[in-house]
Amino acid sequence: ATIKAAEDLMTKFADTEFKEFALTMEARAYQQKGDAVQAQVFGERVLQMNPKSYTMELLVGEVIAPGIKDHDLDRDDKIAKATKLFNDAIENIKVATKPNPQLPDAQWAEAQQFTIAQCHNGLGILAQVQKKWEDAIKEYKLALDGDPEQDAYATRLANAYLAAGKNAEAIAICDKLLAKPDLHPTIKQVVTSIKTNATKK
Repeated sequence: ATIKAAEDLMTKFADTEFKEFALTMEARAYQQKGDAVQAQVFGERVLQMNPKSYTMELLVGEVIAPGIKDHDLDRDDKIAKATKLFNDAIENIKVATKPNPQLPDAQWAEAQQFTIAQCHNGLGILAQVQKKWEDAIKEYKLALDGDPEQDAYATRLANAYLAAGKNAEAIAICDKLLAKPDLHPTIKQVVTSIKTNATKK
């Protein structure tokens, strides 16, 4: 419905001042649908209009990073592109003006912090793709510093510790996560597996 509404708006009003907003909503809708190709297409259309759109730099980076495979012929190009997108998003949100002037400064600072954390999570995924485990650990730590309640970041950090052979550190994070009564079942399953492997080693 979001995609259709955005397309209808741009069909009826080709020069609408809300074009960037409509394309942004469309890119996000495709990302939520799991259509990485279309999400990237619409995200990049926004970036053509506004090269400093940190939300779309983050989105395009997020749809590229998890899909990178070892045998991709353009693997290095994808890694370089996603790395630049995440780093640019960090720099651009630091200097961005509040999207809504009514938003309290404290809330805006928190939103900036969470977005930067997402970018570091993306950079962690890219380091993981390259099996650069120490870099992955550094990035996931930065992600967690910015958003300590994000269990997915902690899970990825535990996995990076495991891959780097730092089993005690992996187990410590797993124990902390497994002590949470409201831990998501999927994350719980992954964390239990990480702990089992780290304990064996």
